[in-house]
Amino acid sequence: MYVGRIERLLAYYSPLPMCIVNAQGKVTRASKKITEVFKYDGIIDYDIFALTGIKMPEFVEAAKSEEPLYIQRNDKTFRIGCAFLGGGEEDDEVREDASIILHFTDITAYEELKERYKDDRVYMMLVNVDNFDEIISGSSDDSDSNVRVNIDKLIRSWAAGMEAMIVRYRENMYELAITHRNYEALVEDKFSILDSARQIESPTDFPVTLSIGLGVGKDSLVKLDDYAQEALDMALGRGGDQAVIKEGRSFEYYGGRTQSVEKSNKGKSRIIGHALATLMEQSSRIFIMGHKNPDMDSFGAAIGVSRLAKSVNKDAFILLGEYNETMIDMVADARKTDDYQFVTAERAMEMVEDNSLVVVVDTHRRMLVESAELIDKVERLAIIDHHRKAEDAFANPSLSYLESYASSASELVTEMLQYRLDKKSLSRFEADALMAGIMLDTNRFAVKAGVRTFEAASWLRRSGADLSRVRRYFQESPDSFINRANGIVNARILEGGIAMSICRGQSINTQIVNSQVADELLTIKGTVASFVAGRDAEGKTVVSARSLGNMNVQAIMENFGGGGHMNTAGTKTDLPPEEILAQIEEYIKTTETTQ
Repeated sequence: MYVGRIERLLAYYSPLPMCIVNAQGKVTRASKKITEVFKYDGIIDYDIFALTGIKMPEFVEAAKSEEPLYIQRNDKTFRIGCAFLGGGEEDDEVREDASIILHFTDITAYEELKERYKDDRVYMMLVNVDNFDEIISGSSDDSDSNVRVNIDKLIRSWAAGMEAMIVRYRENMYELAITHRNYEALVEDKFSILDSARQIESPTDFPVTLSIGLGVGKDSLVKLDDYAQEALDMALGRGGDQAVIKEGRSFEYYGGRTQSVEKSNKGKSRIIGHALATLMEQSSRIFIMGHKNPDMDSFGAAIGVSRLAKSVNKDAFILLGEYNETMIDMVADARKTDDYQFVTAERAMEMVEDNSLVVVVDTHRRMLVESAELIDKVERLAIIDHHRKAEDAFANPSLSYLESYASSASELVTEMLQYRLDKKSLSRFEADALMAGIMLDTNRFAVKAGVRTFEAASWLRRSGADLSRVRRYFQESPDSFINRANGIVNARILEGGIAMSICRGQSINTQIVNSQVADELLTIKGTVASFVAGRDAEGKTVVSARSLGNMNVQAIMENFGGGGHMNTAGTKTDLPPEEILAQIEEYIKTTETTQ
């Protein structure tokens, strides 16, 4: 009786739209102002779910937690405050006869203001014309002018369509400020300006490409500008021709459909080589490491960097952990020379000093290096890598040389040595090791071998590299040969020219065998991409992906926690080989992956 009287009083005097709902979800009382929410003559005995679309248990939970609910009615937004009426809770249990009172507050104006604030939020964007210097240097005076005008016109028209503020502060660089409203349209459009740029007529044999870095979020303009620069660095580090969005610590990627353009100017190699030599001179101890389970490119590049250290009269220690059978001969030859000091990661941790330098080759990712702990212990870090930049790259190295156009880390190191050494200063083994690294990552000059790749190989040849000796490093055991043959025989060719296979067994050599099988499958007529999976010695599934250029395997592998290049990529996972290949197949079917 007492509760019923309270209900009548609340319903009569409530200044807000209000109703009371019984335990069965039926409306028992309602204030006069409830018509502002529900346009009916009366809602008594109506089911609250039919009125609001919210189920009774949700109202009960909202009353317990004192958290509001929200609905939209009559072009208005209402916040619903919920509370038990008449002691509805006893020992965290709701009585069967408990009623809930619902107060409706019109927050339409607040929501509109919030949406307007969100739409008008400003984000910062940087646009870089990737190959501007190469395009201009390869143009005549007339075509030079046309290309410049067409690029500038395209970017400014694009900015005008987004109502963006735009400033050109270098010949190849623009900065834009856009609103959140236009940012959403930009994402929906998937940065189609990347495709438009490639349509600009150019006198060179490669297209005009753009790299875009966009910083978004609720941060200050200064912070957003930093985000935009980090995003642009990521786009350039991944080879250009793409847009990268950075919000907080997360990145999103769009584009990346063309190969990185090989730079004709080797000036950067000379500058990096000089800077690295200077860092070495200023360091008390030098440690060199590649990725775990090193291959010939990682090891060859480390040998080359060790030679660079010797050129400035510094000893260098190469971290060497477990390695597969393909590295046995090369490591044995290196040990025979007594020219190199190999240490384990544990020994390096004991030797490290305050003024030590770590040089990382053939990777820039924390999860892949031989010893991330050693890197954490030093203040000086130099990175030399040819893979597209990944999100887990080491932050703020003292020196970073990431060139995704290069065939291999060995090619980059060879170019640096060309400017620091006389060719007679390179030992025969060093020349062989660097040549083996280049040959491995180019599949013996069949993939991703540019002009500078052959120039580096030519210099190594003049420095004493012998292809017959190098070929010995590529010999494999009978077991590996049989596993590779079985992987090829058991391959499935899917619709669209996608080849998939599983290499059975469990071995430390799985990654090498997988990559060889993936390369071989591309020689089958009609095949455009290949994916090969197998288990390594630790029981992890290793996937090697290859493409002839019609499919971006890097983007596919990134979706599964890996990375690499557009035509050469891979990943490692705990999933069984059959399951990861099935997921890759499904991803390809449902995602645009062709170029």
